[in-house]
Amino acid sequence: MARADRDSVSTATSTSSPDPAARPAGGRLPARTARPAGAGRRRLTAAAFLLPALVLLGALVVHPIGYSLYRSFFDRTGEEFVGAGNYREILNDDTIRTALGNTALWVVLAPVTATALGLLFAVLTERVRWGTAFKLIVFMPMAISMLAAGIIFRLVYDADPDRGVANAVWVGVHDTFAESSAFPKARPGRDSPLVPADGGAYLTRDPVRAGVPAQLPLVGIAPEALPAGTRTAQAAGAEPGKVTGTAWQDFTRGGGGTTNTVDATESALAGLRVEAVKDGRVVDSAKTRADGTFTLSAAADGALLRLPASNFREAYSGVEWLGPTLVTPAVIGAYVWMWAGFAMVLIAAGLAAVPRELLEAARVDGASEWQVLRRITVPLLAPVLAVVLVTLVINVMKVFDLVYVIAPGAVQDDANVLALQLYRTSFGTDADPGLGSAIAVLLLVLVVPVMAYNIRRMRREARR
Repeated sequence: MARADRDSVSTATSTSSPDPAARPAGGRLPARTARPAGAGRRRLTAAAFLLPALVLLGALVVHPIGYSLYRSFFDRTGEEFVGAGNYREILNDDTIRTALGNTALWVVLAPVTATALGLLFAVLTERVRWGTAFKLIVFMPMAISMLAAGIIFRLVYDADPDRGVANAVWVGVHDTFAESSAFPKARPGRDSPLVPADGGAYLTRDPVRAGVPAQLPLVGIAPEALPAGTRTAQAAGAEPGKVTGTAWQDFTRGGGGTTNTVDATESALAGLRVEAVKDGRVVDSAKTRADGTFTLSAAADGALLRLPASNFREAYSGVEWLGPTLVTPAVIGAYVWMWAGFAMVLIAAGLAAVPRELLEAARVDGASEWQVLRRITVPLLAPVLAVVLVTLVINVMKVFDLVYVIAPGAVQDDANVLALQLYRTSFGTDADPGLGSAIAVLLLVLVVPVMAYNIRRMRREARR
């Protein structure tokens, strides 16, 4: 009986115990993974917290995308199914094709320019003591809304140099090298001794004589348009052997005065070029003084006096920044002004993590600063530059408010982009929700590859 009990115990032991050869090293069996008692409860809690976000995501993102795709296959009333008709309209409509071309120009120019400037600022500000203050100034436009930036640059690009900063600078530079006339509207008056000549110049009717002062009266200049510091005209005195004369505005405020005679209150025209012409050749020339008088040598005796057309050239008014040709680059400039600071901050953060030993080693080996930047700094910053570029590409494909505010109504078709065309088509005076939905789907299709690349890049970085 005792032996049978021992046998049964031995059999049970051998049955319940695994083969010693199958035991892991150390002779211990692996613990059986038991499911925690509270795992299901934790999953329910997580789902409860995620549910509001998922509901909002579905209501604000998934449903609008799905409805836009559905609506894009119907006409403007939403009752007639047109299939791909709205998408064919996108390809055939000149305005939408212009928007597509401008969007492509934005995608190429704006992100690259903003990133390049951000890289330049980030590298250069590391070498100056006041780099932090400079970064703050460059980043400040990011605190301004797109609408406010659009209003600012609408004024910056104003065609009037007295209001638009861009044209004020441009005109100032131009006039430094090619001075504009101060009297663009001047012309001879009634019974004037001057007559029009070829090319906008004026000639005296009769030859002038030495010792006899010549009179060169002009009219047509508003008193408030005269240059600052204009003085009262003085009648020129006779000088033996020389030709003298006066150029002045033959107009007396309040009326009165004698025509073709220098009166006491009439204004001088200073800085006019006067040429003495004989047989079509200039024999002498002079400029009028502050009181309007001028003096020519004896060579001018018997010559005709000519006021060249350069005296009456229209004042240079600058560049038409918001015209059909330059409006898109001008708006891109406003965007770069805002977002270059964003690129600079991200790139500067990446630059701070670059090992200085590599840069110093390259300089010791004789590399120039340009070589260090191109062959070491930029390759090491490639992940950061990719983040900045992708972020800006996605951003510019949705740009709307800058174009809408800056571009005047007359040239909005020339500055048009997809996001603006989406708004105009869907909510304009001749609204077509079907075509607008097709444009929205097209915009989504264009953004998806960039988003996919960004997600793939982020996963690749996470695996490193």
